[in-house]
Amino acid sequence: MIHSHEFEVGGKTLSLESGRVAKQAGGAVLLGMGETVVFGAATMSEKPREGIDFLPLTCDYEERRYAIGKIPGGFIKRGGRPSEKSILTSRLIDRPLRPLFPKGLRNDVQVICVPFAVDLDCPPDVLAICAAGAAIAVSDIPFKTPVAGVRVGRIDGELVLFPSNEELKDSDLDLVVAGHKDAISMVEAGSNEVTEEDMIVALKFAHDAIKTIVAEFAKFAEMAAKPKRDVVLHQVDPALVERIEKEMGKQIAETLIQPDKAIRESALSDLEKEIVKHYEDKVGDLASQLPGAVDKVVKGTVRRLIIEEGKRPDGRKTDEIRPIEAIAGLLPRVHGSGLFTRGQTQVLTVLTIGMPGDAQTVEGIDEDYDKRYMHFYNFPPYSVGEVRPLRGAGRREIGHGALAERALRPMVPIDDPEFPYTLQLTSEVLESNGSTSMASVCASTLALMDAGIQLKAPVAGIAMGLMSDGKVFKILTDIQGMEDFCGDMDFKVAGTRDGITALQLDTKLEGIPDEVLSNALKQAKDARFHILDIMEKEIPAPREQMAATAPQVTTIHINPEKIGALIGPGGATIKKIVATTGAQIDVQQDGRVLVGGSNAEAVEGAVSMIKGLTEEVAVGSQFKGKVTRIMGRGAMVEYMPGREGMVPKDQITPHDVRRIEEAVNIGDEMNVKVFEVDNMGRVNLTALGLPQELPTLKDNESATPAAAGSGNYGGNGRGGGGGGRDRDRGGRGGGGDRGGRGGGGGGDRGGYRDRGGPRDRGPRGGYEDRGPRPDQAVTESDAGSNSGPSSSYDQGPRGGSEPMSAPEVPDSFPKRDRGDDETVNARFRPRR
Repeated sequence: MIHSHEFEVGGKTLSLESGRVAKQAGGAVLLGMGETVVFGAATMSEKPREGIDFLPLTCDYEERRYAIGKIPGGFIKRGGRPSEKSILTSRLIDRPLRPLFPKGLRNDVQVICVPFAVDLDCPPDVLAICAAGAAIAVSDIPFKTPVAGVRVGRIDGELVLFPSNEELKDSDLDLVVAGHKDAISMVEAGSNEVTEEDMIVALKFAHDAIKTIVAEFAKFAEMAAKPKRDVVLHQVDPALVERIEKEMGKQIAETLIQPDKAIRESALSDLEKEIVKHYEDKVGDLASQLPGAVDKVVKGTVRRLIIEEGKRPDGRKTDEIRPIEAIAGLLPRVHGSGLFTRGQTQVLTVLTIGMPGDAQTVEGIDEDYDKRYMHFYNFPPYSVGEVRPLRGAGRREIGHGALAERALRPMVPIDDPEFPYTLQLTSEVLESNGSTSMASVCASTLALMDAGIQLKAPVAGIAMGLMSDGKVFKILTDIQGMEDFCGDMDFKVAGTRDGITALQLDTKLEGIPDEVLSNALKQAKDARFHILDIMEKEIPAPREQMAATAPQVTTIHINPEKIGALIGPGGATIKKIVATTGAQIDVQQDGRVLVGGSNAEAVEGAVSMIKGLTEEVAVGSQFKGKVTRIMGRGAMVEYMPGREGMVPKDQITPHDVRRIEEAVNIGDEMNVKVFEVDNMGRVNLTALGLPQELPTLKDNESATPAAAGSGNYGGNGRGGGGGGRDRDRGGRGGGGDRGGRGGGGGGDRGGYRDRGGPRDRGPRGGYEDRGPRPDQAVTESDAGSNSGPSSSYDQGPRGGSEPMSAPEVPDSFPKRDRGDDETVNARFRPRR
């Protein structure tokens, strides 16, 4: 049979349905709000698990991208390991449920929640707590009372129930509370310096809404619930516990009062073994219960000493904090570091500063975004004196890292457009005996301030505990491991001097009275101020400058329409800038360009190139470019990546050349200057540092060997060039006005294949640059004075040491007189 129920809370409508889906589960519901639908199922195994002393409860929150109409990105479309948000939501479900199962339940219990459809106005994570509570309420699993969860925001001073994702962006409070009709059992909060008094008001507001929801769940369960199953609960014989306590309680108490954790635990372990051995022959069939009985006596003794005598295991008062040491800047080379020690708890946090492009891309069913502030928490086995294999981060590590991240997030200027960095904090737990997550908050503050990150205010954290017999409530400041293990509450509070930035509450009780929570917050405030005093003595304010090893970032603004020109086809232009300078470049859609690098020279070089690409080129600007193309009118020079300008032929060299390749080739570097930008935006350049103009030969004057230059260009009258590297231009011979241009003997137009020697038309001379042929008569002055010898692929010296004589020419060729001493073949015409 299908059962449905609908009700309103805080202006939102919640709907429940059971009996339509997952009928073989122990209990299953579809819970809806708006267009968000969350499925919850709870199932318990038939038999208890043997050999364990805890409740084997597993809670899983499974995200499905189809819920928002998206296919997962990446290669694996099925999806991979659970996201961080899924893991944190699974913890939100687990923590309020666990205390409400019957004590001694050893049957495996599994709770699975899946959002089938998601409306971003109704986030599914908190609704999953309600779906889990409703599923257990209608299941056959024994459970004390229905559980529900709510989210509370505060916008412009007004508390809002179940805020949307957009509303949360304007809220200074993100408070998730779970509980039942009698008390709050779980709190998870992030806030922007909300005062203790305002937090208490918000907690009461949340609990009032929870009372309404669980009352409706109870009505729904009356209609749809299955009969609860009878289960066998694991119990230790009360008489056995009483006997051990009476006979061995004093010795156990003496062993417990020891400040050093290692000594205390070693002595206690030895004592427990002695007690078991002492009683195992005296209790008969109850021998298997001895370890559990001794454990109950130890826990009971710890609780009695604190509640009745006010004695803590290490001898402190209930509001006393262990000795604290704070060190900023412990490590060299890293961008920032902080070491925080509180008693036998020690955490080292290291900060790494990166560019915006180093941000972590987060994909989820709520939204996809780039995360530029990250906090990772590592808990190695040596921190508690254990040996075990290292594996990936577990749920506890992810949860503690998220809590520390949430505590510092409001104080870090990560949302400031003028803060162009990505921050990664890594907290390494070096020693653990109570509240390493709050030690991570303190160590992270030290690391951030050491790195020169301008925090709005330093943040500190403290863990509060609770011992209660139902009538007396003893609040403990700075709980250690044994007090957490034996106590009733783990209440972590982080914040500044002006207010709270993060909260986390877990309890083993069915709930915590509001008055106790209020007193715990006040006591935590005093402890937080004490820790801040010590941290500020070590480093009173963030350092004025960041570490020299941190990226140096410069922000420039370009016209957004120029972004395409900066990036280039397929990213070619920006990749070229990065490869050339070694800088990192991050381009924002609004035209901001963040340029970072390990040294100022790399940053300045990249900024210069970006400006050259995106700014209007001014006449007179100078660049160093590279020849990319040769054209008839000149050479194209890439003066900035992706931007080219024309250097006209007459601006490349002052000499008269027939082909531009005689003066410049592709790949040559050239210093250029902008002398014109035409009305079409085309840039014309001129070469800088040109050789001085050479003197002109007199008429009929030939270049002599002594006048021949040793480089590309000849000496007086453009005579032949000297020897040089392979394929460099030979001598430009010929004398007088437009005289013959003698090809050099070197690699350029000399030798066997380069128009020199027997196969290549001999020396280049005369008006048409063809040199004399055996059947052509020329005067000596026309022949070109510097043609080198030819041989097969032997380029020889550029510009021979002796002028080549012109061969005899038959008289049959007509000649004409030009009115001077030059006599040439009539077939040739002078060039104009």
